[in-house]
Amino acid sequence: MTPREGESAAAQTATAAVAMAIGNKLTVATAESLTAGMVAATLANTPGASGMLQGGVVAYQNSVKAGVLGVSQELLAAVGSVDGHVAEAMADGARRACGADLGISTTGVAGPEPHDGKAVGSVFIGIADKSGTGSFEYSFSGDRHSIREQACEAALARLLAALSDVGYRS
Repeated sequence: MTPREGESAAAQTATAAVAMAIGNKLTVATAESLTAGMVAATLANTPGASGMLQGGVVAYQNSVKAGVLGVSQELLAAVGSVDGHVAEAMADGARRACGADLGISTTGVAGPEPHDGKAVGSVFIGIADKSGTGSFEYSFSGDRHSIREQACEAALARLLAALSDVGYRS
């Protein structure tokens, strides 16, 4: 699978991630808050994605983060929804719920107003596999649409990096 001319950076990264996941016989699930399905959709737009994408959860509300993904109510009450530990729990919840090797999550503030005491543009990407979880913090700028696109691109880049790492260890 090679990038097509005129493809966005996110689509090119998705193409590489799909190829790597399939090559390493790994599956992926998503849990998305501020991106509301953009990561899963970008992966699904890639030919061959059915060989690696298990499913995804749009968890815009904390009730879905807790009820579907298993994010602790206590954690959400203590830190709010925009936090690295929440991103990790979301990614792990998606991985478990969908029976995938890897989970990737997004949570953050797209704007126009701050949320949970976090500034517009604050984003956390979570990654989970059977060996554990990790999260990455970003600060993006721009309008709501731009912040969501940047978060999607960052999530796909982190997914590709995680697939590279898992592939290397396997």
